[in-house]
Amino acid sequence: MAFKLNISVSFICLMVLVLATGSYGGGISIYWGQNGNEGTLAETCATGNYEYVNIAFLATFGNGQTPMINLAGHCDPYSNGCTGLSSDIKSCQAKGVKVILSIGGGAGSYSLSSSDDARQVAMYFWNNFLGGTSSSRPLGPAVLDGIDFDIEGGTGEHWDDLAKYLSGYSKKGKKVYLTAAPQCPFPDAWVGNALKTAPDAAGSGFIPVNDLTSKVLPAIKNSSKYGGVMLWSKYYDDQSGYSSSIKSH
Repeated sequence: MAFKLNISVSFICLMVLVLATGSYGGGISIYWGQNGNEGTLAETCATGNYEYVNIAFLATFGNGQTPMINLAGHCDPYSNGCTGLSSDIKSCQAKGVKVILSIGGGAGSYSLSSSDDARQVAMYFWNNFLGGTSSSRPLGPAVLDGIDFDIEGGTGEHWDDLAKYLSGYSKKGKKVYLTAAPQCPFPDAWVGNALKTAPDAAGSGFIPVNDLTSKVLPAIKNSSKYGGVMLWSKYYDDQSGYSSSIKSH
């Protein structure tokens, strides 16, 4: 039941993860869930390379649709087979890794028809993945740390409403982290050629380790908004050793 994602340039790029941490230190965020050969969620967190893991994707929601998660070959949500991930999520969090649900993706069916639709979707996320309660939590009883917006389709309407409603749930106790993989202009003026060398992971958008560590990170690490680096994905990171290569930087 895996589906092939047409990842955009910006998504495969190493994106700055803007989490207002109040410090200039950076961590690595990884996407997990779209390749059955990338190891388990618990194994991903046990590497010690990542501070954030985005579970990808909840690809169907909004506009009256029944929300449905798709984790490729890892589990079957149609038979409640993904509830076993709860122990992995708790294992990650015990190691200090924040586990975030990524919504959207390059393939799927999602849109928000109104502000009220956004409110209802936020309530669903809260009750089924975050700190609320529901009898049908797709990932089991574990409480995720937040929601990642990887919006690559549908319309541009009411995502701000969804963010506001989700943020409002932080007042109910545990903080709800909100992250995003924004779309960036391409080609880049000075690493345009480098961004053309990732045909397996996606059609474009790869930055070699040396370019990241020598050009990109020195230019952005002094920003108070710098939070780290986001990678797609755990499977391709396993193949390249990318996170291990940049961690010390």
